[in-house]
Amino acid sequence: MTTGAQPEPVDFTRAVASLDEAVVRPEIEVGSIRPPQRLAPYSYALGVEVAPPEVGGTSSADTDVTGSAFGRLVLLYDPDGQEAWNGTFRMVAFVQAEVEADLANDPLLPEVAWEWLTEALGVPSGSTESAPLLGSDTPAVLALGGTVTATTSVRYGDIAGPPRAHQLELRASWTASSPALAGHLEAFCEVLASAAGLPPTGVATLGRPVGQ
Repeated sequence: MTTGAQPEPVDFTRAVASLDEAVVRPEIEVGSIRPPQRLAPYSYALGVEVAPPEVGGTSSADTDVTGSAFGRLVLLYDPDGQEAWNGTFRMVAFVQAEVEADLANDPLLPEVAWEWLTEALGVPSGSTESAPLLGSDTPAVLALGGTVTATTSVRYGDIAGPPRAHQLELRASWTASSPALAGHLEAFCEVLASAAGLPPTGVATLGRPVGQ
């Protein structure tokens, strides 16, 4: 969790503990992974992925194994703050998902994917910060920025996989104004669910009757 041998600050341990309070949909698996070591004095990272349907056993989110939709959410903490952060807590997010060809070819895909993130974080369109926290004049999210990339890979010769594969990548970071981070992880999981094409929470997909 930390790059040094010093005891972890209370605010950092509170922030890490708050991530365990996040409520995520059952299709999404979350597990701790090795965090980056040189971006901040203290760091913690989670691997998040959409679980394949009807697959049991141990979660693969605690490894670097990738699926059709997966991501990483990293918490960086610098007690002294960093000027670019405008705070002491920085969240760094990465999402990668396989998408259908018609979606990949949509020129509006980057805008739509970025909107998934801003809506989940409560950041108005065209802004880089959210509304103030309840009972405070400080926004929950500050200094939001990132990129969205859509790519197409074409396979040739003796290589496994579909002839063409389309991927969406979203990279973003933002400052959290408090160590209460459960909502940030929940928002990240919403983005991953959207990228994976999962139905809205509470809406089930229709399947064929058993035995047919």
